Amino acid sequence: MDRYYHMNARDYQMKEMEMTLLDSDSDDEIEILSILAMEEERLKRERASTSRRGSILGHNVINHNHLQGQERLFRDYFALDPVFPPHLFRRRNAVGVLGLSSLQKMTAALRMLAYGVAADSTDEYVRIGESTAIESLRKFVKAVVNIFSEEYLRSPNSNDIARLFAVNEKRGFPGMLGSIDCMHWKWKNCPTAWKRQYTGHSCEPTLILEAVASYDRWIWTCIFWPTWVS
Repeated sequence: MDRYYHMNARDYQMKEMEMTLLDSDSDDEIEILSILAMEEERLKRERASTSRRGSILGHNVINHNHLQGQERLFRDYFALDPVFPPHLFRRRNAVGVLGLSSLQKMTAALRMLAYGVAADSTDEYVRIGESTAIESLRKFVKAVVNIFSEEYLRSPNSNDIARLFAVNEKRGFPGMLGSIDCMHWKWKNCPTAWKRQYTGHSCEPTLILEAVASYDRWIWTCIFWPTWVS
């Protein structure tokens, strides 16, 4: 028993049964012994499969050699004499072909913003896929907001109001912040159930876009109204 002290209770019981059956000549007991041997082999394979695991239970650990990856990245792009200098600093695909340039992505984003073209139509001229064009547009808009929101995407403060009052008073409009204007904006994706109440003289669903702008072409407020709201 001392030599089996390192076993758990289940393994120890199986070993005891095995030793007992080895001393027997019964066919039934030999069959049981074979079953026990198969069960023991199964348990060994199960332990081997779970002896090494990653962050997910049952997954083996793969040595990715993170240090080598760091060294390769630094040597390719950030060393004094990199493998890919600045004019080649662009993403490569699986066969080493240069990916889309920043100019292509910016052009696709600007065409969608300026002309309202569909994302898949940019492929005709810029040679860029639909999903990449949409991703480029999202990143471009986020960058614009992050850079310019503090200056331009804000409400007028006390200094702005005082300046606008002073300028408009000199122009003969005391107490005026800016000029208001409205226009009908076509609602292309208006729900079918709502089309009747949003359709006016233009014979198609529209919303009223109301904007207030100052003399220097700054838009200080912009809001959409239903056409039936007075």
